[in-house]
Amino acid sequence: MPEKRAPKPVETENTEEQTDFVIGKHASIETLKAPDATTKVNKIFLQDGLKADFVHDVLKLAKEKRLVIQNVPKNKLDLLSDRQNHQGIILAIAPFEYATIDDIFAKAAAKDEPPFILILDNLEDPHNLGSIMRTADAVGVHGIIIPKHRAVGLTSTVAKTSTGAIEHVPVARVTNLTQEIKKLKERGLWIFGTDMAGADYRQWDATGPIGLIIGNEGKGLSPIIKKEVDQTLTIPMVGHVQSLNASVAAGVLMYQAYNSRQPLAPKV
Repeated sequence: MPEKRAPKPVETENTEEQTDFVIGKHASIETLKAPDATTKVNKIFLQDGLKADFVHDVLKLAKEKRLVIQNVPKNKLDLLSDRQNHQGIILAIAPFEYATIDDIFAKAAAKDEPPFILILDNLEDPHNLGSIMRTADAVGVHGIIIPKHRAVGLTSTVAKTSTGAIEHVPVARVTNLTQEIKKLKERGLWIFGTDMAGADYRQWDATGPIGLIIGNEGKGLSPIIKKEVDQTLTIPMVGHVQSLNASVAAGVLMYQAYNSRQPLAPKV
């Protein structure tokens, strides 16, 4: 590896009047536990007569934070969730807030770790974004950068799929992804991306400050973004299908980065 450098649909930008939803028990409880729950959560919709184990936790958190609970029939929750598996609870919340690039760097600094940033190049499927966020939280990614246009943003589907990771992984949304990557390089990050002709990911040295770019589900990395990559990586495949789902590929690479950055201690 070259020497490290020194030190739902696409959302619109007009979100101030929108209301979004957090759907399902895991995502809802993580949201209710968050420090900003008092200002973020507008209302808790709880299914009438629900006997699930998590209801006690919801009632306790709602009381602590003085949040309004409305008991509603199941068909009301079906309607609000567009027939998703809501598990008997939905939170009406203010629109999801985006972080800044500086917030992401601050999170890395607070942990005294070199930044590990995930960059998503026009990802379109909210389920992929949610799954990627879940893995990113598990491996210690400090933040995710997504473009404002022609890409999925933070939605209720993303929140539910992330099973609460949306509360722990900062997501910054930028107007010009190419320019932001240039700025990341100026701040000392080494930028990696995926490509069929890249180096075997199993040889990837992911120590130090890094940015990992995951391309669009169908088109991969856009040509203009690929020009900014310092090194490309590929995941070897021996089966008949020579491509992986974007969230699966991202997961494989993120865990290789984790393995590189958090190696096993030698056996004594």
